[in-house]
Amino acid sequence: MIEIAIITVILAFAFTFTNGFQDASSIAATFIASRSASPKNGMIYIAGLASIGAILGGSAVAFTISGLVILPSPDQTLLVLLVALLTATVWNIITWKFGLPSSSTHSLVGGLVGGGVAAAGIDSVSWGIGDLTCPPFEITGLLKIFIFFIISLLIGFIGSYVMHKCTGILLRNAQRSINRPIIFLNWCAAGVMAFSNGANDSQKQLGIIALALFSAGLSAAAEVPWWSRGVCAIMLAAGTMSGGWRIMNTLGRRIFKIEPIHSFDSQFFSSSSIALSTLAGAPVSSTQIITMSVLGVGAADNPRKVKWSVGTHILIAMLLTLPATMIISAFLYSVIITIGGG
Repeated sequence: MIEIAIITVILAFAFTFTNGFQDASSIAATFIASRSASPKNGMIYIAGLASIGAILGGSAVAFTISGLVILPSPDQTLLVLLVALLTATVWNIITWKFGLPSSSTHSLVGGLVGGGVAAAGIDSVSWGIGDLTCPPFEITGLLKIFIFFIISLLIGFIGSYVMHKCTGILLRNAQRSINRPIIFLNWCAAGVMAFSNGANDSQKQLGIIALALFSAGLSAAAEVPWWSRGVCAIMLAAGTMSGGWRIMNTLGRRIFKIEPIHSFDSQFFSSSSIALSTLAGAPVSSTQIITMSVLGVGAADNPRKVKWSVGTHILIAMLLTLPATMIISAFLYSVIITIGGG
C-alpha cells in the first residue's frame, strides 16, 4: 500500500505539471496575444502568481475532490486514485499534442468517477443528488461540480459579452493612447486570474495527495500536508513555462484577433468566475472559462471575425473529456485488477 501511495503522490505532481501547460498557459494566451506583455515576461508573471496562489489557496476544493468517491477499502481507494491520475495525465498530454484546450479538472473528475464505479459500483460515487431531498438541501459531490461548470461557462461568455459591449460604448471616442492604461489593467487582471487559477487548480491534486497518504496510513487524517503545496506550486509554474505554447496559440490567435481591451474584458470575468468557484469549493476549468470568455468578447466585437469552427472543436473536446476519461479509467482499473489476480 505504501508503494502505491508513493507512486500516486508522484503521479499527482506529474499531473500538476501537465495541468500547468494546459490550464495555466491558457491564462497567458490573451494576455500575450494582445501584446500587453512579451511572451517571456508574460509567462514568468503568470507562472509566478499561479504558484503563489497554489501555496496560499485554501482547502475547500481539495475536500470536494477527496470526497467525490467513497470506497470500502483503502486498497481500492489507492488504486482508483492511481488510475484516475494516470488517465487525467495522459488525457492532458493527448489534448495538448493536438493544441486543444481541454479541462484537466474534468479529466481528473472523470478518472475518479470511472475508477470508482469499476471498483465498487455507482453507489461509491458522491453524485450529490440525494442531498437535495432533505434539509439543509446542500449541493455536493458531482452535482456541485456540474452546476458550477455550467455557471462558470455562462459567466465567462455572457459576462465577457456584456462587458465588452459596455467598454465599447464607454471608449467609443477614446484616442489610441487609451491602450496604455488598458495594458496596465490587463496586467492586474491577468495577475488576479493567475492567482485564482493557482488557488483552484492545485487543490485538486492536494486533495488526492491527502487522501492517498491517509489511505496508506501515512497520515492521521485526510489533511493537506504543507510540503505538498510547495511541490505543487513548483510543478504548476514549471508546466506553465515549458509546454503551454500550443494551447496559447489556439486560444490567443486561432479564435479571434485579440487586442488589449479584448484581453482585459476576457480576463476580468474569467477571474471573477474562478474566484467565485474557489470560494464555493467547486473545482472548475480555467481553460473552458477562458475559451468561453474569448468567444464572448469576439461575439460582442464582431461575430463574423470569430472562427466559430475552432470554438466548436474546443467545445466538443470539453464535452468528450468527462465520459472519455470515465471509460479509460474504468478500463485501466479492470485491467490492473485482472493482471493482479483480483
